[in-house]
Amino acid sequence: MIDAESDNPTTLFALSTASGRAGVAVIRISGPAASLALLALTGRDALPAPRRATRAVFRDPNHGEILDDGLVLWFPGPASFTGEDVAELHGHGGRAVVRAILDALAALPGLAPAEPGAFTRRAFEAGKLDMTAVEGLADLIDAETQAQHRQARRQMDGALARLTEGWRNRLLRFLAHLDATLDFSDEDLPEALLADQASALDALTAEIDACLADDRRGERLRDGVHVAVLGPPNAGKSSLVNTLARREAAIVSAVAGTTRDVLEVHLDLGGVPVVLADTAGLRETDDLVEQEGVRRARARAEAADLRLLLLDRTEAGPLEATLAALATDPDTLVIHTKADLWTAPPQGAALPLSLVTGAGLDGVMRAVTDRVQALAGVGAGPPSPLTRARHRHALVETRDALARAAAAPLPELVAEDLRLALRALGRITGRVDVEDLLDVIFGDFCIGK
Repeated sequence: MIDAESDNPTTLFALSTASGRAGVAVIRISGPAASLALLALTGRDALPAPRRATRAVFRDPNHGEILDDGLVLWFPGPASFTGEDVAELHGHGGRAVVRAILDALAALPGLAPAEPGAFTRRAFEAGKLDMTAVEGLADLIDAETQAQHRQARRQMDGALARLTEGWRNRLLRFLAHLDATLDFSDEDLPEALLADQASALDALTAEIDACLADDRRGERLRDGVHVAVLGPPNAGKSSLVNTLARREAAIVSAVAGTTRDVLEVHLDLGGVPVVLADTAGLRETDDLVEQEGVRRARARAEAADLRLLLLDRTEAGPLEATLAALATDPDTLVIHTKADLWTAPPQGAALPLSLVTGAGLDGVMRAVTDRVQALAGVGAGPPSPLTRARHRHALVETRDALARAAAAPLPELVAEDLRLALRALGRITGRVDVEDLLDVIFGDFCIGK
């Protein structure tokens, strides 16, 4: 946001802590007028020492009315979150207190309320954060499990940025050398400049392929592992969902076909977020509403990362074709329910469970948790650096461009595909700068000195 009467950015302010009744509220001010705003609200003659909490009384600059008594922090730019001058007002978290301070700031010239994400946007534009760090910050704020928290911290600390920056530097140098042979052929360049570059491109492509072959573990951890609970009517699906959720999330009834729609419950299993879906019983029916429920159940089964297939083995007869196919799928855990009614345990690898007595529940929980953790990459080797579909799409574009470059018949075509690869890779961190290419050319070969 730019002030209409100057080229300076508007100074923004906003409540940076959660709104609502709280013990403490933090109001952030960022921009060229942050210092004036701090002095106006505290009545001080000088700014406090940087990065040191100082007690202050907050007053309405127009009327002198005391608004609150709290702390102020001063962060002169560029050593601040946004890279600008930043002031923080730490006061009490009552709604009336916060509203009074925000109103007082809004009345000061050059200040405007911040839109969502405005401070982080300025941090990105100032080079304080790249796009992956911005996404990591958002994920850290939204993290609900310990595994999500650890992944968000890695993202904020630059795990993906360092990886892609290393690839980018290698690609940038190769492209610079190739461009040098094309554009500066009359200069004294090193001999055999392109020797062994094909193998170097192959090695870089192999590294990217290995990163992409992560089974979407990082994305699953961020978004949640989707688990569908499936089976025929009255197999205990809703009862299991309620047991795992530890509340009555789904209606349990002896009447077949009670569940007509997909009911989602969000869980934390072993530090992994799970979206557990209770579905309609899979069977043939003439009821139009139940038919739609069965269709949705089958669709959820196809989309799920893991399926829990509940079968009542007290019922005699072969399995319906859809259930039989699900039972042999490697992404399905088969659970035989109503174990308290068995006269003898069934044969096979299915997990026994009685939702009446609780027998077998610990085994089912361990099995589900182990599968969910494996799907999210928790405790299974190095974590995946890719946490969003955006990262994967950009890497696929990079890999495809490198493959085209390796097969291109002319150096000019190789260079063009490498530029496309470089641009796609740069989109991950938000860094796409052709000036870097010129820096490498002139730095490596001293052309034009």
